[in-house]
Amino acid sequence: MRFSRKLLLWTIIIMALAFGFSGFYFVNYVFETAITRETGQAMEESSILQFAFQTAALNVPVKYDVLSDQAIEQITDNLAGGGGGRRIQVLDEQGQGIYTGDGFPDDKALFSQTDSAHNAYEILCQEERYYIRTCTIVDVLNRTLYLETMRDVTEVFRERQLGFTVYRRVTLLMLMVGSALMHGVSSWLTRPIRLLTRATRRMAEGEYAYRARKVSEDELGQLTLDFNRMAGALEENVGKLEEEVKSREEFVAAFAHELKTPLTAIIGYADMLRSHRLDEEKLCLSANYIYTEGKRLEAMSFRLLDIMVTKRSEIQVQMVEASLFFQYLSHMYQTNRTMYFQFFYDPGKVRAEPNLMKSVLMNLIDNACKASEPGSLIQVIGRAEESGYRFLVKDQGMGIPEGEQEKIMKAFYMVDKSRSRSRNGAGLGLALCSEILTIHGSHLEIESQVGKGTTMSFLLPWEGQGVVHCKGGKRNKAARSEDRE
Repeated sequence: MRFSRKLLLWTIIIMALAFGFSGFYFVNYVFETAITRETGQAMEESSILQFAFQTAALNVPVKYDVLSDQAIEQITDNLAGGGGGRRIQVLDEQGQGIYTGDGFPDDKALFSQTDSAHNAYEILCQEERYYIRTCTIVDVLNRTLYLETMRDVTEVFRERQLGFTVYRRVTLLMLMVGSALMHGVSSWLTRPIRLLTRATRRMAEGEYAYRARKVSEDELGQLTLDFNRMAGALEENVGKLEEEVKSREEFVAAFAHELKTPLTAIIGYADMLRSHRLDEEKLCLSANYIYTEGKRLEAMSFRLLDIMVTKRSEIQVQMVEASLFFQYLSHMYQTNRTMYFQFFYDPGKVRAEPNLMKSVLMNLIDNACKASEPGSLIQVIGRAEESGYRFLVKDQGMGIPEGEQEKIMKAFYMVDKSRSRSRNGAGLGLALCSEILTIHGSHLEIESQVGKGTTMSFLLPWEGQGVVHCKGGKRNKAARSEDRE
């Protein structure tokens, strides 16, 4: 059952119970008040008749000291006839009737309940009419008599029945009107819920951009805002998941493609070595192709392993002198005679994992070498800035088109695939650098012009954010000693 109908149903039930109990209480209160009033008047009339009977008995001439039954009948008859048809009954000391008017029941219920200290009364029904029957004791001329009266109160009971009838009709009318009003109110109150339900259904069908409309300023309005915020976060997460799935599909496709090329070459040259007799030159050439493609597969596997390990591992950072990185790189590339290297750095301490940071710098230098012609200048610079310590790798190579700069950090993406493959490139170096810098709280920045070279840099923040700034000191220089050939 819909919430609005539940609200309407429970409202009708509560209204019916409220009107029913209040109507019953009100009508019964009026009835009890009227009955109490009629009972008081009946008891008062009984007292008046008692006094009138005693007065009349004292005025009756008697031969004896005891009032006779004949005199009692005469007095009672006079009292009954003088009050507009009063109903009176007189009983003697044993409860036997001396005078009985019309309508008195043949019982002694009130006789047994009445004494000199208490008068008794009851309400009885005869032939669909209601009466108040009273009984009082009359002591006169050595006689103890019981005077009973009956007062017709049928009209009071009819008014009560009429009150119930009218109240039932009024209650039914009020329920009908109230139901119509509550139907509109419940529809208005539950409108935000219906809008939220519709939004939930649309989102379940895949419309993650759909939002619920806010139509109130109460708790339901706040719930709508919270729902929309949740929907926005869900849409963002779904978008990220879709991008991640797409990236994984592209990664798998690129990985399969990158595997296919060296494997095809390895299988082809291996088959040639197996099935043909080759001269020494061709044999050496085939073996060289197999070795080169095998090294490329090895480099690719190591890079993939590094990326996966970097994503899943927790690193232990420490304070490291920036000069140690430059000394290490200078030592590593001092035997490389195909390029001309220059190393410049400011003093400073960086908070980093040393081995991972060395891997970043070596990958950036290797990329610079692959993008440059032999004998080109490669500059590796460390610079203390206001916001942190910046590492830069500059080359004078072919450069990266502006539209390609956002893509080169994806795995297996290469700007010039033929050139990269010829130098054992797999398009994984920058992807690894990006992962390492991310866990260090930094990112790779690229400045490049086609045909003029590329500068790749990243910034490690100062102390409290990743780096300790060492002020002062001279600018050091470490360059390759060999002249450019």
